[in-house]
Amino acid sequence: MTCSQCQGIEEQFNDAEARKKLRRLRRRGPDRTTKLLIAAIKRSLEDRELHEPALLDVGAGIGAIHHELLDAGVARAVHVDASSAHMTAAREEAARRGHDARVAFVQGNFVEQARNLDEAEIVTLDRVICCYDDMTRLVSLSAAKAMKIYGAVYPRRMPWMPALFAAMNFIMRLKKSPFRVFLHDPEAIDGVLRQNGLGRTYLRRTVAWEVVLYERS
Repeated sequence: MTCSQCQGIEEQFNDAEARKKLRRLRRRGPDRTTKLLIAAIKRSLEDRELHEPALLDVGAGIGAIHHELLDAGVARAVHVDASSAHMTAAREEAARRGHDARVAFVQGNFVEQARNLDEAEIVTLDRVICCYDDMTRLVSLSAAKAMKIYGAVYPRRMPWMPALFAAMNFIMRLKKSPFRVFLHDPEAIDGVLRQNGLGRTYLRRTVAWEVVLYERS
């Protein structure tokens, strides 16, 4: 992720956007695809009977995933995000839920921070891969951290998606924002994960998104 993309993330995911997401989370819970991912992880945890697993939440946003999983048997979480506004909102919600002592917050580019982060039983990337230009590096480094479970949500490659992403990036250019979105091939993502020793155990598609779970045997 370039410095300009980091700057774009800081501008795009600002305080107003973070506060809006936090209000929505408190009223309605996580978004639909996030709920699907959380449910799949919970089922896997029950099947594996993992004892006090740790979570590494990459591009964690306001922390919707770890807020839920810390109430469902996960012992601790590491929250990584490039947006300072999202980090602030996530800290506030963690304190409100009594999770603050069990969450470590790391602000910055995960790819640059990866060497300093420990492995975890669970690694999640919820709508993160589409914000990163170098998919192979991001997915490889995050997959290497997943001891047992790897969950992700990313865009489907539908016929109309390239035009949509081009339009979104055009709007960003008009706004003079350096933020960009990237449409990566789901088959290529699958290939990188399999190369890193993970096998897919769950796939759910919505109109625009794929929700996947991979596990290490």
